[in-house]
Amino acid sequence: MINLDFERVDMRNLSPEDMENGLKDNKFMFEINHTLPMSEEYNELLKDFFGDNLGENSMIVAPIAGAALSHLKVGKNVFINSNSLLMARGGITIEDDVLMAANVQLLSNNHDEYDRQVLTCKPIHIKKGAWIGAGASILAGVTVGKYAIVGAGAIVTKDVPDYAVVVGSPARVVKTLDKDKFDD
Repeated sequence: MINLDFERVDMRNLSPEDMENGLKDNKFMFEINHTLPMSEEYNELLKDFFGDNLGENSMIVAPIAGAALSHLKVGKNVFINSNSLLMARGGITIEDDVLMAANVQLLSNNHDEYDRQVLTCKPIHIKKGAWIGAGASILAGVTVGKYAIVGAGAIVTKDVPDYAVVVGSPARVVKTLDKDKFDD
């Protein structure tokens, strides 16, 4: 997991490195979003941009949107479907074997209530084997447990226990899966 403490970022005072990384992210997103998905060129763009932060046999399907993508770490055998929004300033860790449907938002940063030019950032952690349904939003500071399911359209504001199924806005536990049915 990426270890980033709670962070406040004043958008009026970004460092030259932050500005350069933002341009790099924008260039990557433009290129990947205009390249034939699953082609050799597409796979090379993913590999070149993410390097060791994208695990073996993992795929992120365009279009992709987001920021601070250098703070995104994706494990092995992960599938992130199209239209993902990956706001990674606070850090996003996605463990092995995670499935994310289309239009999922991972939002590791928010804005200060009184000074909206200041981002408040906390990490998101999605544990092994979790399944995130279409259109779900995971907010800053949330951990989604091992083999948990986040229902389509859910807004997740609090940690999701291992093997839990959550739905709604805000998301609430409606069921717990039988952990003995998973090969672990």
